[in-house]
Amino acid sequence: MTFFKTLLATILGFFISMGICFILFLIFISVMISSVVGGAKGEEVSVKDNSVLELSFEEPLVDYGERITFKDFDYTSESYNGLNATLKAIENAKTDKRIKGIYLKSTGNIGGLAFAQELRKALEDFKTSGKFVLAYSDEISQLDYYLQTVADKVYISQLGSVALRGLSSEVLFFKGLQEKSGVQMEVIRHGKYKSAVEPFLDNKMSDNNRKQLTELLSAMWNVIVTDIAKSRNIPVEKLNEIATNVGGRTAQLAKNNGLIDGILFRDEFEQIICDKTGSKSIDKVDFIKIEDYAEAVVGKATGKHTKNKIAVIYADGEIMQGEGRAEIVGNETIIRALRKASDNKDIKAIVLRINSPGGDALASELMHREIEVTKKKKKVYVSMGNYAASGGYYIACNANRIFAEAGTITGSIGVFGVIPNVNALATNWGINAETVSTHPNAQFYSVFQKPTEQFKKEMTESIEQVYTVFLDRVAKGRGKTVAQIDSIAQGRVWSGKEALANGLVDEIGSLNDAIAYAAKDNGLKEYRTVSYPTFEMDFKAMFRRFGANLRGENLRNEMGVEAYEVYQQVKHIAQQRGVQAHLEYDVKLK
Repeated sequence: MTFFKTLLATILGFFISMGICFILFLIFISVMISSVVGGAKGEEVSVKDNSVLELSFEEPLVDYGERITFKDFDYTSESYNGLNATLKAIENAKTDKRIKGIYLKSTGNIGGLAFAQELRKALEDFKTSGKFVLAYSDEISQLDYYLQTVADKVYISQLGSVALRGLSSEVLFFKGLQEKSGVQMEVIRHGKYKSAVEPFLDNKMSDNNRKQLTELLSAMWNVIVTDIAKSRNIPVEKLNEIATNVGGRTAQLAKNNGLIDGILFRDEFEQIICDKTGSKSIDKVDFIKIEDYAEAVVGKATGKHTKNKIAVIYADGEIMQGEGRAEIVGNETIIRALRKASDNKDIKAIVLRINSPGGDALASELMHREIEVTKKKKKVYVSMGNYAASGGYYIACNANRIFAEAGTITGSIGVFGVIPNVNALATNWGINAETVSTHPNAQFYSVFQKPTEQFKKEMTESIEQVYTVFLDRVAKGRGKTVAQIDSIAQGRVWSGKEALANGLVDEIGSLNDAIAYAAKDNGLKEYRTVSYPTFEMDFKAMFRRFGANLRGENLRNEMGVEAYEVYQQVKHIAQQRGVQAHLEYDVKLK
């Protein structure tokens, strides 16, 4: 009898232990999915009456809040931290009686000027409802201030500041580092403005690069001060004077110069919110973050009851061959999305949303071809985000119509190749590489040996061929001659406004503008949008991405933000293979 009791207790204990392990496993998987899909919450989100929408962007704003299908779990998770979901949420809040207004808070995570422009337009439209938009922060970054000036009132705390000081871009050069380390980057390029590889060729900026960067920053600054001037009723000349003298470096200076409307403690601002919402105390006001609201309303909305659809395909990130994922534009993923949209009878038009600095030239060519094939069935329109440069422009140039924001960075029509060489380092360490081959050119390249003349010849021919094809694709897509395109190419970077003037884009406008144009152009009075792509991820890929996220976060914490960015820049260029059509500018507008 004692034996059976012991056996029963052992079996019961085993199953209880298994149950606990299973629950812990589910919790672990949930944590991993939450890490992999940044904006996915998992729990039900409810919107209460008397709510205020909070736009704080505590996580960096991305263009596309991705949708991931986990194949091993038969589960789909969708993130709502993308610009696409944010814009839809603001539009929905305009008519949502539960939402009384919007509160803007500075965190420095908007991401880029074009994103900020689209958010400004959405907030301006929201204000037509008569609902309030108020901004309050301890400190306001430059790009956040550009966005916040659309608010009815802008407030900061007693020790706050407004970072309105103009734009700058710092470029690091690594020629000296190569000489000291013995690791040399072999560079071949086409385009006198192709600055992507300049840091490895010299110790200082070329005149051509300095010229285009100065003009680009000036064009973007002009967009910023022009919009701020209209919103704050401050002349552009005065704003430039304020920036020169850093006239927002203290709260009082910012108020004296008209940059803000008041200096308040947090509780004083909360009282204004109470007055606006008719609440007796701030506890009666429900603040709901924009990503949570997007999940509650955008994720469940079915849109207009119509079969007519416009597909929005997001190409967000660096272009690479193969499958895509978050912040990676894989040609296989985009081609598959184009074919799905093309074959779907309910989809009447396609908007390709590009937010990419470019990347692999072959992948860009393959996507360009698929767009050409798709156009035989349905029209394809392009909306550009913060970037649509080099390879990003390659896949845009043959669209039926191209939209860009004035602050979009585009162009950069040029190509290059970068391959690391450790011959000097190996020699210093006494390493000697010997090669046995059946033919003279059997070995194309070795990182341990000096580049041969044959290697340089083949690489140069490849670069020239890609550039020639690139020019031809753009010329045909834009209805111009190759000579006309070459005169504005050579790797030269343009703002969206400049690109409109030289014929690289057709219209200054947002993603919503592109969608509205596509609807009108195809005679659609009622329609709804569907987003592509859906990324597939198996258990192995989820673990790999989870580990990569942890490693990146640990490195950033240990090295510091600035050192980590230098590390990422060198690592990124060193890992590039083959011919690249890529923009290397990282213009920060914080």
